[in-house]
Amino acid sequence: MTTPAKKKSLQPSTLRIGHRYRPSRLNGPYDALIIGAGIGGLTTAALLSELGWRVAVLEQHYTAGGATHSYERNGYEWDVGVHYIGDMGGATMSRRLMDFLTQGKVAWAPMDSHYDRFFIGDRTYDAVAGPAEFRDNLLAHFPREAAAIDRYLELLREVSRGMRTFTLDRTLPTWAATLAGPILRRRLPRNFQRTTWEVLSEITTDPELIAVLTGQWGDLGLPPKRSAFAVQALIARHYMHGGFYPVGGAWRIGEAILPRIRATGGEVFTYARVDEVLLRDGKVSGVRMADGHVIDCKVVISSAGAINTFTKLLPQPVVQEHGYDRLLQTVKPSIGHLGVYIGLQGTAQELGLPKTNYWIYPGGNDYDGALDRFLQDPHGPFPVVYLSFPSAKDPSFERRHPGRSTIEIVAPAPYEIFEQWAGSTWGKRGDDYDALKQSYGERLLEHLYDKVPQVRGRIDYWEVSTPLSMQHFCGYDRGELYGLDHDPERFRQDWLRPRTRIKGLWLTGQDVMSCGVAGAMMGGMASAAAIAGPRRMVPVMKRIFG
Repeated sequence: MTTPAKKKSLQPSTLRIGHRYRPSRLNGPYDALIIGAGIGGLTTAALLSELGWRVAVLEQHYTAGGATHSYERNGYEWDVGVHYIGDMGGATMSRRLMDFLTQGKVAWAPMDSHYDRFFIGDRTYDAVAGPAEFRDNLLAHFPREAAAIDRYLELLREVSRGMRTFTLDRTLPTWAATLAGPILRRRLPRNFQRTTWEVLSEITTDPELIAVLTGQWGDLGLPPKRSAFAVQALIARHYMHGGFYPVGGAWRIGEAILPRIRATGGEVFTYARVDEVLLRDGKVSGVRMADGHVIDCKVVISSAGAINTFTKLLPQPVVQEHGYDRLLQTVKPSIGHLGVYIGLQGTAQELGLPKTNYWIYPGGNDYDGALDRFLQDPHGPFPVVYLSFPSAKDPSFERRHPGRSTIEIVAPAPYEIFEQWAGSTWGKRGDDYDALKQSYGERLLEHLYDKVPQVRGRIDYWEVSTPLSMQHFCGYDRGELYGLDHDPERFRQDWLRPRTRIKGLWLTGQDVMSCGVAGAMMGGMASAAAIAGPRRMVPVMKRIFG
């Protein structure tokens, strides 16, 4: 096994989506400017473009795609945020919207029917694709909990129906939201804004069953006593028919969306950092770029996250005038993470790598307690370790990278561990930072060797990302993985909607709806509908969903 490469060898990836920004390359005037080219921003841009709008998407990273981008190094390729996506196996809402955005150019490979495996202490459980199969598998482990399992599946359906009401509320014009919003919110399921633990502890007293049902808590960043049941239920239902992987890598998603934006004269610009949203007479008038250039536009849509939008992109007197300084106190950023990106000599088949994700819980079924202990002592046991095997999931990987394979490890990590190096230059943070990264990486590798022992000695290259990596590439100050924490309080915030209190300024992406590719994509759709208005968007929706 080799150690991570010396920092001088770390170069930005050649996998890039978008057109490098230069003022001379702007092709305005633009009908809308979108800050951030994550899947939420790209979705909004594509849908507005379908209505004939000319849209410029401004991305500070070297590539578009946000958490759907991929990168390559030393002959290997990894997806930084997409480890699997649900709802891609049939004519679901998510699949229809994805196919529309990408013009059907992204194929989806199914994972194993046992797509998630949970190692809870010394016990092992699988998440199995298909509602009936899911139920039968749980019953085999918990034969006395049939009523609880059936009630759980019913609760998932209730939240799914409630999400339609939640989405409608978020897309209403101001006058309609004032009149109908309170009525719509009263129609939400009782459990929508409760914690996952509160809901599940009412249907079962078995902590092991609750642990299995919430074994994907890393997908939302909060364990059951902290998370909103709404997002836990949405994620569980999202994967009810299994997990799927984009053939060719996640970066193909952004690549396939670009033609829709360009069809009406729009563009996705990279290296395009926005310093400020400009206002005139209390209304949006455009943006000022990092190079000082001003782009005039009366519609600016931020996919940079609510915290970034109201703390970095606007004059603070304006933020205070509209009360956003107080409103921001009601939400908090999600936790950061460590990522270990591993390249191996030998194909996934030769190494016996699975098409199943591994969730490792060394501390047993007390997820909240394990996280608390880790936050108090980050040198102690990890609360969860996630293993993903992208080269096994992607049937095209061997063709692109013959004789090679990849593995990714993800674990939570508080920003404070690495905060002393904040403000330093990527790739040049110093020996102490590199040593700390490597120590965490080596600890995580031991979890890999425990579950996949055959890869010991077969690793050719590995490197570690930290919350500072997320800070650098995605612009989140504390390296937060999921934007805002998805706790119950976050779903009580009526102000987290596309329309802001500042005329001409809109929000899109995961902070509008929920986390994950599907959540951000739906947030992007909700924002486009709110901006364009229902009359214009309904015909497009009919083409997408039939």
